Amino acid sequence: MDRKENAIRECFSLEEAVIYACGESVSIDKKQSVHGGDANEAYKLFLSNGEILFLKRNTVSNADFFRAEAEGIAAIKLAGKIRVPTVYARGTDAGHSFVLMEYIESGRRQEDFWEQLGAGLAAMHKADTAPYLERGKYGFDRDNYIGAGYQKNTPMDSWTGFFSECRLRPQFILAEKYFDSSVVRAADRLLDNIDRYLYEPDKPSLLHGDLWGGNFMSDENGSPVLIDPAAYVGCNEADIAMTELFGGFDRRFYESYFDSMGVVPGYEERRELYNLYHLTNHLNLFGRTYLPSVVRIIKRFSV
Repeated sequence: MDRKENAIRECFSLEEAVIYACGESVSIDKKQSVHGGDANEAYKLFLSNGEILFLKRNTVSNADFFRAEAEGIAAIKLAGKIRVPTVYARGTDAGHSFVLMEYIESGRRQEDFWEQLGAGLAAMHKADTAPYLERGKYGFDRDNYIGAGYQKNTPMDSWTGFFSECRLRPQFILAEKYFDSSVVRAADRLLDNIDRYLYEPDKPSLLHGDLWGGNFMSDENGSPVLIDPAAYVGCNEADIAMTELFGGFDRRFYESYFDSMGVVPGYEERRELYNLYHLTNHLNLFGRTYLPSVVRIIKRFSV
């Protein structure tokens, strides 16, 4: 059956999306609710041809989140280095937005799961990034989201400039309601001097963008699958730094990744600066719990 692997159709009904994915004679026999994260409703769709698809649904006002998710998954799929679900269609139906994709049954991890994940991510980070940008070296062809937060992806030729202007500055502006004047000044000094701390990579990398422990799984064969990306082209260290922010990654993952990718000296220092982006986004989304960590890192890198 032709699954139209590289085409994500925008549909005006779920019925149309199922037909696009599976053919004219296929319909939904049963819909079963499953856990799909806090933000969306999620369902297994049991089809008349015996197949199962995965449906995520939200309000119409949140349709752009599914557009961004579909584009991010398609970008990683195009790189062809690590598995992601195939997305077939997205659209609106009966007052809801939705995205329809391959259902992947979670299986027990293979013994070398972590090594596979590390090597697969390294291969993705080494892949050609030209397909994702019409101009510039860093960013993405369209803006997207980091969790529920808006993520600016304006293409730029400089990684340090991109990280300053498209990652930290927008978050700092949103967070000013939490900052006193000394923190605002420190944040400005950090942005003005960011090239003292970050470097320009030898080559850009396609990033997952939101790589924490909840955004990968094992498939029916026990091999790794990436889900829920906030994809863009950047420095590979930004992805690795986030894996260390909340934990959940085995040492074998890092050994496999760095064996393939190598380590640029000073990564341990830069790691906190990369994770400042995610911590400030969490501050803006979830409140003051994250303020002490954000302020500490800002002041550390503002001297």
